[in-house]
Amino acid sequence: MYRVLVADDEGIMLEALKNIITSNFGNECELAFAKTGRAVVELAESFRPDIAFMDIQMPGINGIQAIKEIRKFNSTTRFIIITAYDQFDYAKEAINLGVMEYLTKPVKRSAVVNVLERAMEEIDLERKKRSDNLKIQEKLETVIPIVENGFVNSMIFQEEGGSDLGYYKMLLDIKEEYAYVMLIQFGQPNEEGILTTSVNMSVRAQSFYPECCGICKEFFPCIVGPILTNRIVVVVPCEPGVQEYQRRIQIIEQARHLTRKLGNRLEARFRAGIGKTYRMEELKLSYNEAYRALCQSTSSVAHVDDLALHGEYQGDYPADKERKLLSLVAKADWPGTKRTANEIFDWMVRNYYDDREDIQLKVLEFVIWAERDAFMNGNLESYSFHSRKDYMSAVLSCSDYTALREWFLGKLEEVCHKIATKREEQSESVVSKAKSYIDENFSRELTLDDVSRSVNISPYYFSKLFKEEAGENFIEYLTKVRITHAKELLRNPALSIKEICIMSGYSDPNYFSRIFKKQEGVTPSEYRDRL
Repeated sequence: MYRVLVADDEGIMLEALKNIITSNFGNECELAFAKTGRAVVELAESFRPDIAFMDIQMPGINGIQAIKEIRKFNSTTRFIIITAYDQFDYAKEAINLGVMEYLTKPVKRSAVVNVLERAMEEIDLERKKRSDNLKIQEKLETVIPIVENGFVNSMIFQEEGGSDLGYYKMLLDIKEEYAYVMLIQFGQPNEEGILTTSVNMSVRAQSFYPECCGICKEFFPCIVGPILTNRIVVVVPCEPGVQEYQRRIQIIEQARHLTRKLGNRLEARFRAGIGKTYRMEELKLSYNEAYRALCQSTSSVAHVDDLALHGEYQGDYPADKERKLLSLVAKADWPGTKRTANEIFDWMVRNYYDDREDIQLKVLEFVIWAERDAFMNGNLESYSFHSRKDYMSAVLSCSDYTALREWFLGKLEEVCHKIATKREEQSESVVSKAKSYIDENFSRELTLDDVSRSVNISPYYFSKLFKEEAGENFIEYLTKVRITHAKELLRNPALSIKEICIMSGYSDPNYFSRIFKKQEGVTPSEYRDRL
């Protein structure tokens, strides 16, 4: 349906246009009529026309002035000028106003029909575009929470989460390099004042989750993670630097308003713990601080900097580089580890050149810390009481800082190499087991979930690991195995194509034929004929 407004002070012209429109377009058009400029403006405000035929010379406000007024509240109307005056000034102003057509009286029926058809085509395209945009928006509203959950899980709960950071930043349009974590807890307080959550409340919380996300985003430009028992992880991207006192107070006050609003909606008590600002790659540190703030405080909102006791480095100690070094070692990133270790060593020598024993002790601390982390994460084969018996003597025997640096870097390189080797062995073992499982079960319906379950790894991580190690994804490998088997079966003339299809793991012969042709360039029948 198209709303068409016809404005002309001549009754004969109005009737003529009405007859042309109704006879050619029937019920497709809803018509409205006006005879003065003022009337057409007032009518356009309520009628909201898609198309308007406008006579220039009307009593009072002329057609050009009326178009200007209508444009103020309706920018989408297609205007078609109809006038007995073929004047250049009018035509020029009409073009400036975006008028679609300029027709002079007497107007031919064919001209009216043609211009209406063109206007309708433009309107249809615009409506389709608007509809498509709404569909995309609806899909995004469904997908974005999934992506946000993936971001939080990857950055905070997975060891290798940092590798996906660029991907998530692109999907979520994150420009900032830094962020802090706010951990929101909900439930009813028990006798000790600890928030506990009943099964009923947990169920209600799941249905409340979309609204919870919306409320969080009213107060903070944030990314909301999944519900974990009775906690929700909220990541707030922000500018780098320490949260100064005034900014921290502002964050705490906003969080108080947030917890109150959430509590009113869910009829539960909400608390929030807030961590400090870190680089995105180090969000786990902020998460741990937010958790500690929740555990060590009874306030409705607690910031880790407000806790009674927390350790601080004195002076300008490069704590960020220390964290970065250990993170790089854990990733077996030797180039990054070497670069950061050199930066820390240079800082120590530059600031404490005469404190050789302290530097030696710090070097030992770094090496032992890196080895212990690797062992605790299953990346070192063995560890014994005497594993480091020569470390102290080796460090003390270093004749100068050059020798000490060499020992320091050598030990860190060993750790990185052992971690990388262990992971490669683990990955190869997982992929090898997965391939064996596929080779044994390809003839039945087989999914990524089935295979990932067989090696006890989550589907997402398994898919990524399989592609990295095998050089092809799960579906590509499964298809290759099935088609190879089918080619062997095609050598047996006693088997029909349908039987071979089923024996190769496909239930639909047509689909099997398409996949076979895509892989081999010929259909199964043609392949058999060639044999």
